[in-house]
Amino acid sequence: MTTVINNYKGLSMMLPAWSNNPPVSDVNDRNLFKIHINSENSLLIEDVLRQDLAGVREEIKRFILNHGKENDLSENPIKAVISLKADRGTRHEVFIVALNEIQGAYFEIYAAQVGITPGEFRNLDLNKIKDRRLYDQARKGIPMNISIAEPSGK
Repeated sequence: MTTVINNYKGLSMMLPAWSNNPPVSDVNDRNLFKIHINSENSLLIEDVLRQDLAGVREEIKRFILNHGKENDLSENPIKAVISLKADRGTRHEVFIVALNEIQGAYFEIYAAQVGITPGEFRNLDLNKIKDRRLYDQARKGIPMNISIAEPSGK
């Protein structure tokens, strides 16, 4: 008799170092792109009720790379923050799809910075010096600023 044990990797995210006194910074509303998923799995994106996430990746990229051109988008990539908030009743799958869209926007930006595909960017081996340099060059001046808020509601 044999058995197979699935080994799930979970979410691959770089977490900041733990601090008992986390830094608090005010974020100008202009620099905040908001995605809220309620307990009914409805989406409120930039205060507009949406049926799905269609087009949100392009909207996020435009928001991040605005460089102060349009007054209703971020001042610059360093100040741009993508806020993802879900209610306690939000389905896990819906939250993950939204998070994937946000990260996907950043990966597309990074890949374009160095002239490779997003898939190639995601597959860079950071243990190889050449890949690490490409990774650092791609991310230069564009931090992945994703704020995941505490769940609220039921």
